[in-house]
Amino acid sequence: MVAGDRSHGRLNARFSGNDRVALDETIRRAERVSRVEFSVFVGHAEGDARAFARSLHASLAAPARSILILVDPEARALEVITGGEVRRTLRDPEVELAVVQMQSLFAEGDLVGGLRRGIQMLAEHARAPQTLHAQ
Repeated sequence: MVAGDRSHGRLNARFSGNDRVALDETIRRAERVSRVEFSVFVGHAEGDARAFARSLHASLAAPARSILILVDPEARALEVITGGEVRRTLRDPEVELAVVQMQSLFAEGDLVGGLRRGIQMLAEHARAPQTLHAQ
């Protein structure tokens, strides 16, 4: 899910049609790789960004299996909220690396590239390790 305005449930006007398609494709790939659900909110965070991100995450269909990325460009806020099941494979240092990468690209003016790179990194780290079963 990519959203930009909670009341309208659509990506805000700062993205072109191609940007939306690229983000949607990145999310679909990330969900296939990691088997977790990704949601992105770009827009104004009402009140405290962290609290707002948590409330958005809690409203998702499967919050335990979800990752929510909130970006409020005006407030220069970036929050990543992970569900309990996701935290079994995705650790805080891995989330921090993705956040640093996103912030770096955002600082260069590349909002879409930053989101795409962050989503890719989070998906790779959230992927459950393959196990070999000996018989």
